[in-house]
Amino acid sequence: MAGQATTRAMADAGATVIAVGSSAQRLTVLAQQLPGVDTEVADLRDEAAVQDLAARVRARHGAVDGLVHLVGGYRGGAGFTTNSDDDWRFLSAALVDTLRHSTVAFHDDLVRSPAGRAVIVSATAAIAPTAGAANYAAAKAAAEAWMLALADSLRRLQSGRADQPGPQTSAATIMVIKALVDDRMRAEHPERRFPGYTHVDELAARIVGLWSTDAMEVNGARILLAG
Repeated sequence: MAGQATTRAMADAGATVIAVGSSAQRLTVLAQQLPGVDTEVADLRDEAAVQDLAARVRARHGAVDGLVHLVGGYRGGAGFTTNSDDDWRFLSAALVDTLRHSTVAFHDDLVRSPAGRAVIVSATAAIAPTAGAANYAAAKAAAEAWMLALADSLRRLQSGRADQPGPQTSAATIMVIKALVDDRMRAEHPERRFPGYTHVDELAARIVGLWSTDAMEVNGARILLAG
């Protein structure tokens, strides 16, 4: 739900959007709903597949000015000892490996960009983990650490480049939520208040707003959206 909302918001803002996913069927539906949006099928858990994706995107569109990582997933249990190896493998692949592969593949594009932005959606669980969600919280914390390292790389490389001297123009940012909600969920559960949840449209608007905010202000920032 966040992917569709963000894709629509980015397209409405005038961006050329390439939506990437693992399901060709879901991407076909998205393209029908949002004409003009390009789509790419790729398994972001596979490093070689992501490098191929990056090459295709550059060949067709040239410069890349943004990377919005919305790959999610959750597994948890009733207590600490329920955090299984199977759940860790799933979460680390979905939340961390996909981020590592995509940011490495597009790192140099972000460095060269006059307005590059990379953003992930993290969770309050990363700094306030519960026993049953230890795997999930650890994976989210690892993703945040990776983004901070990317922020450091952008800061170091852009501050000393000779081709485009001046202030830093690209940024890596962490958006933090408790959980997401959309209109369908509210309609299906009118009795629920969803306290602290972030609406997907608000998340999308905040992501789009990164491009109109000074890069140095949001590079390495952890922006809390939860209520």
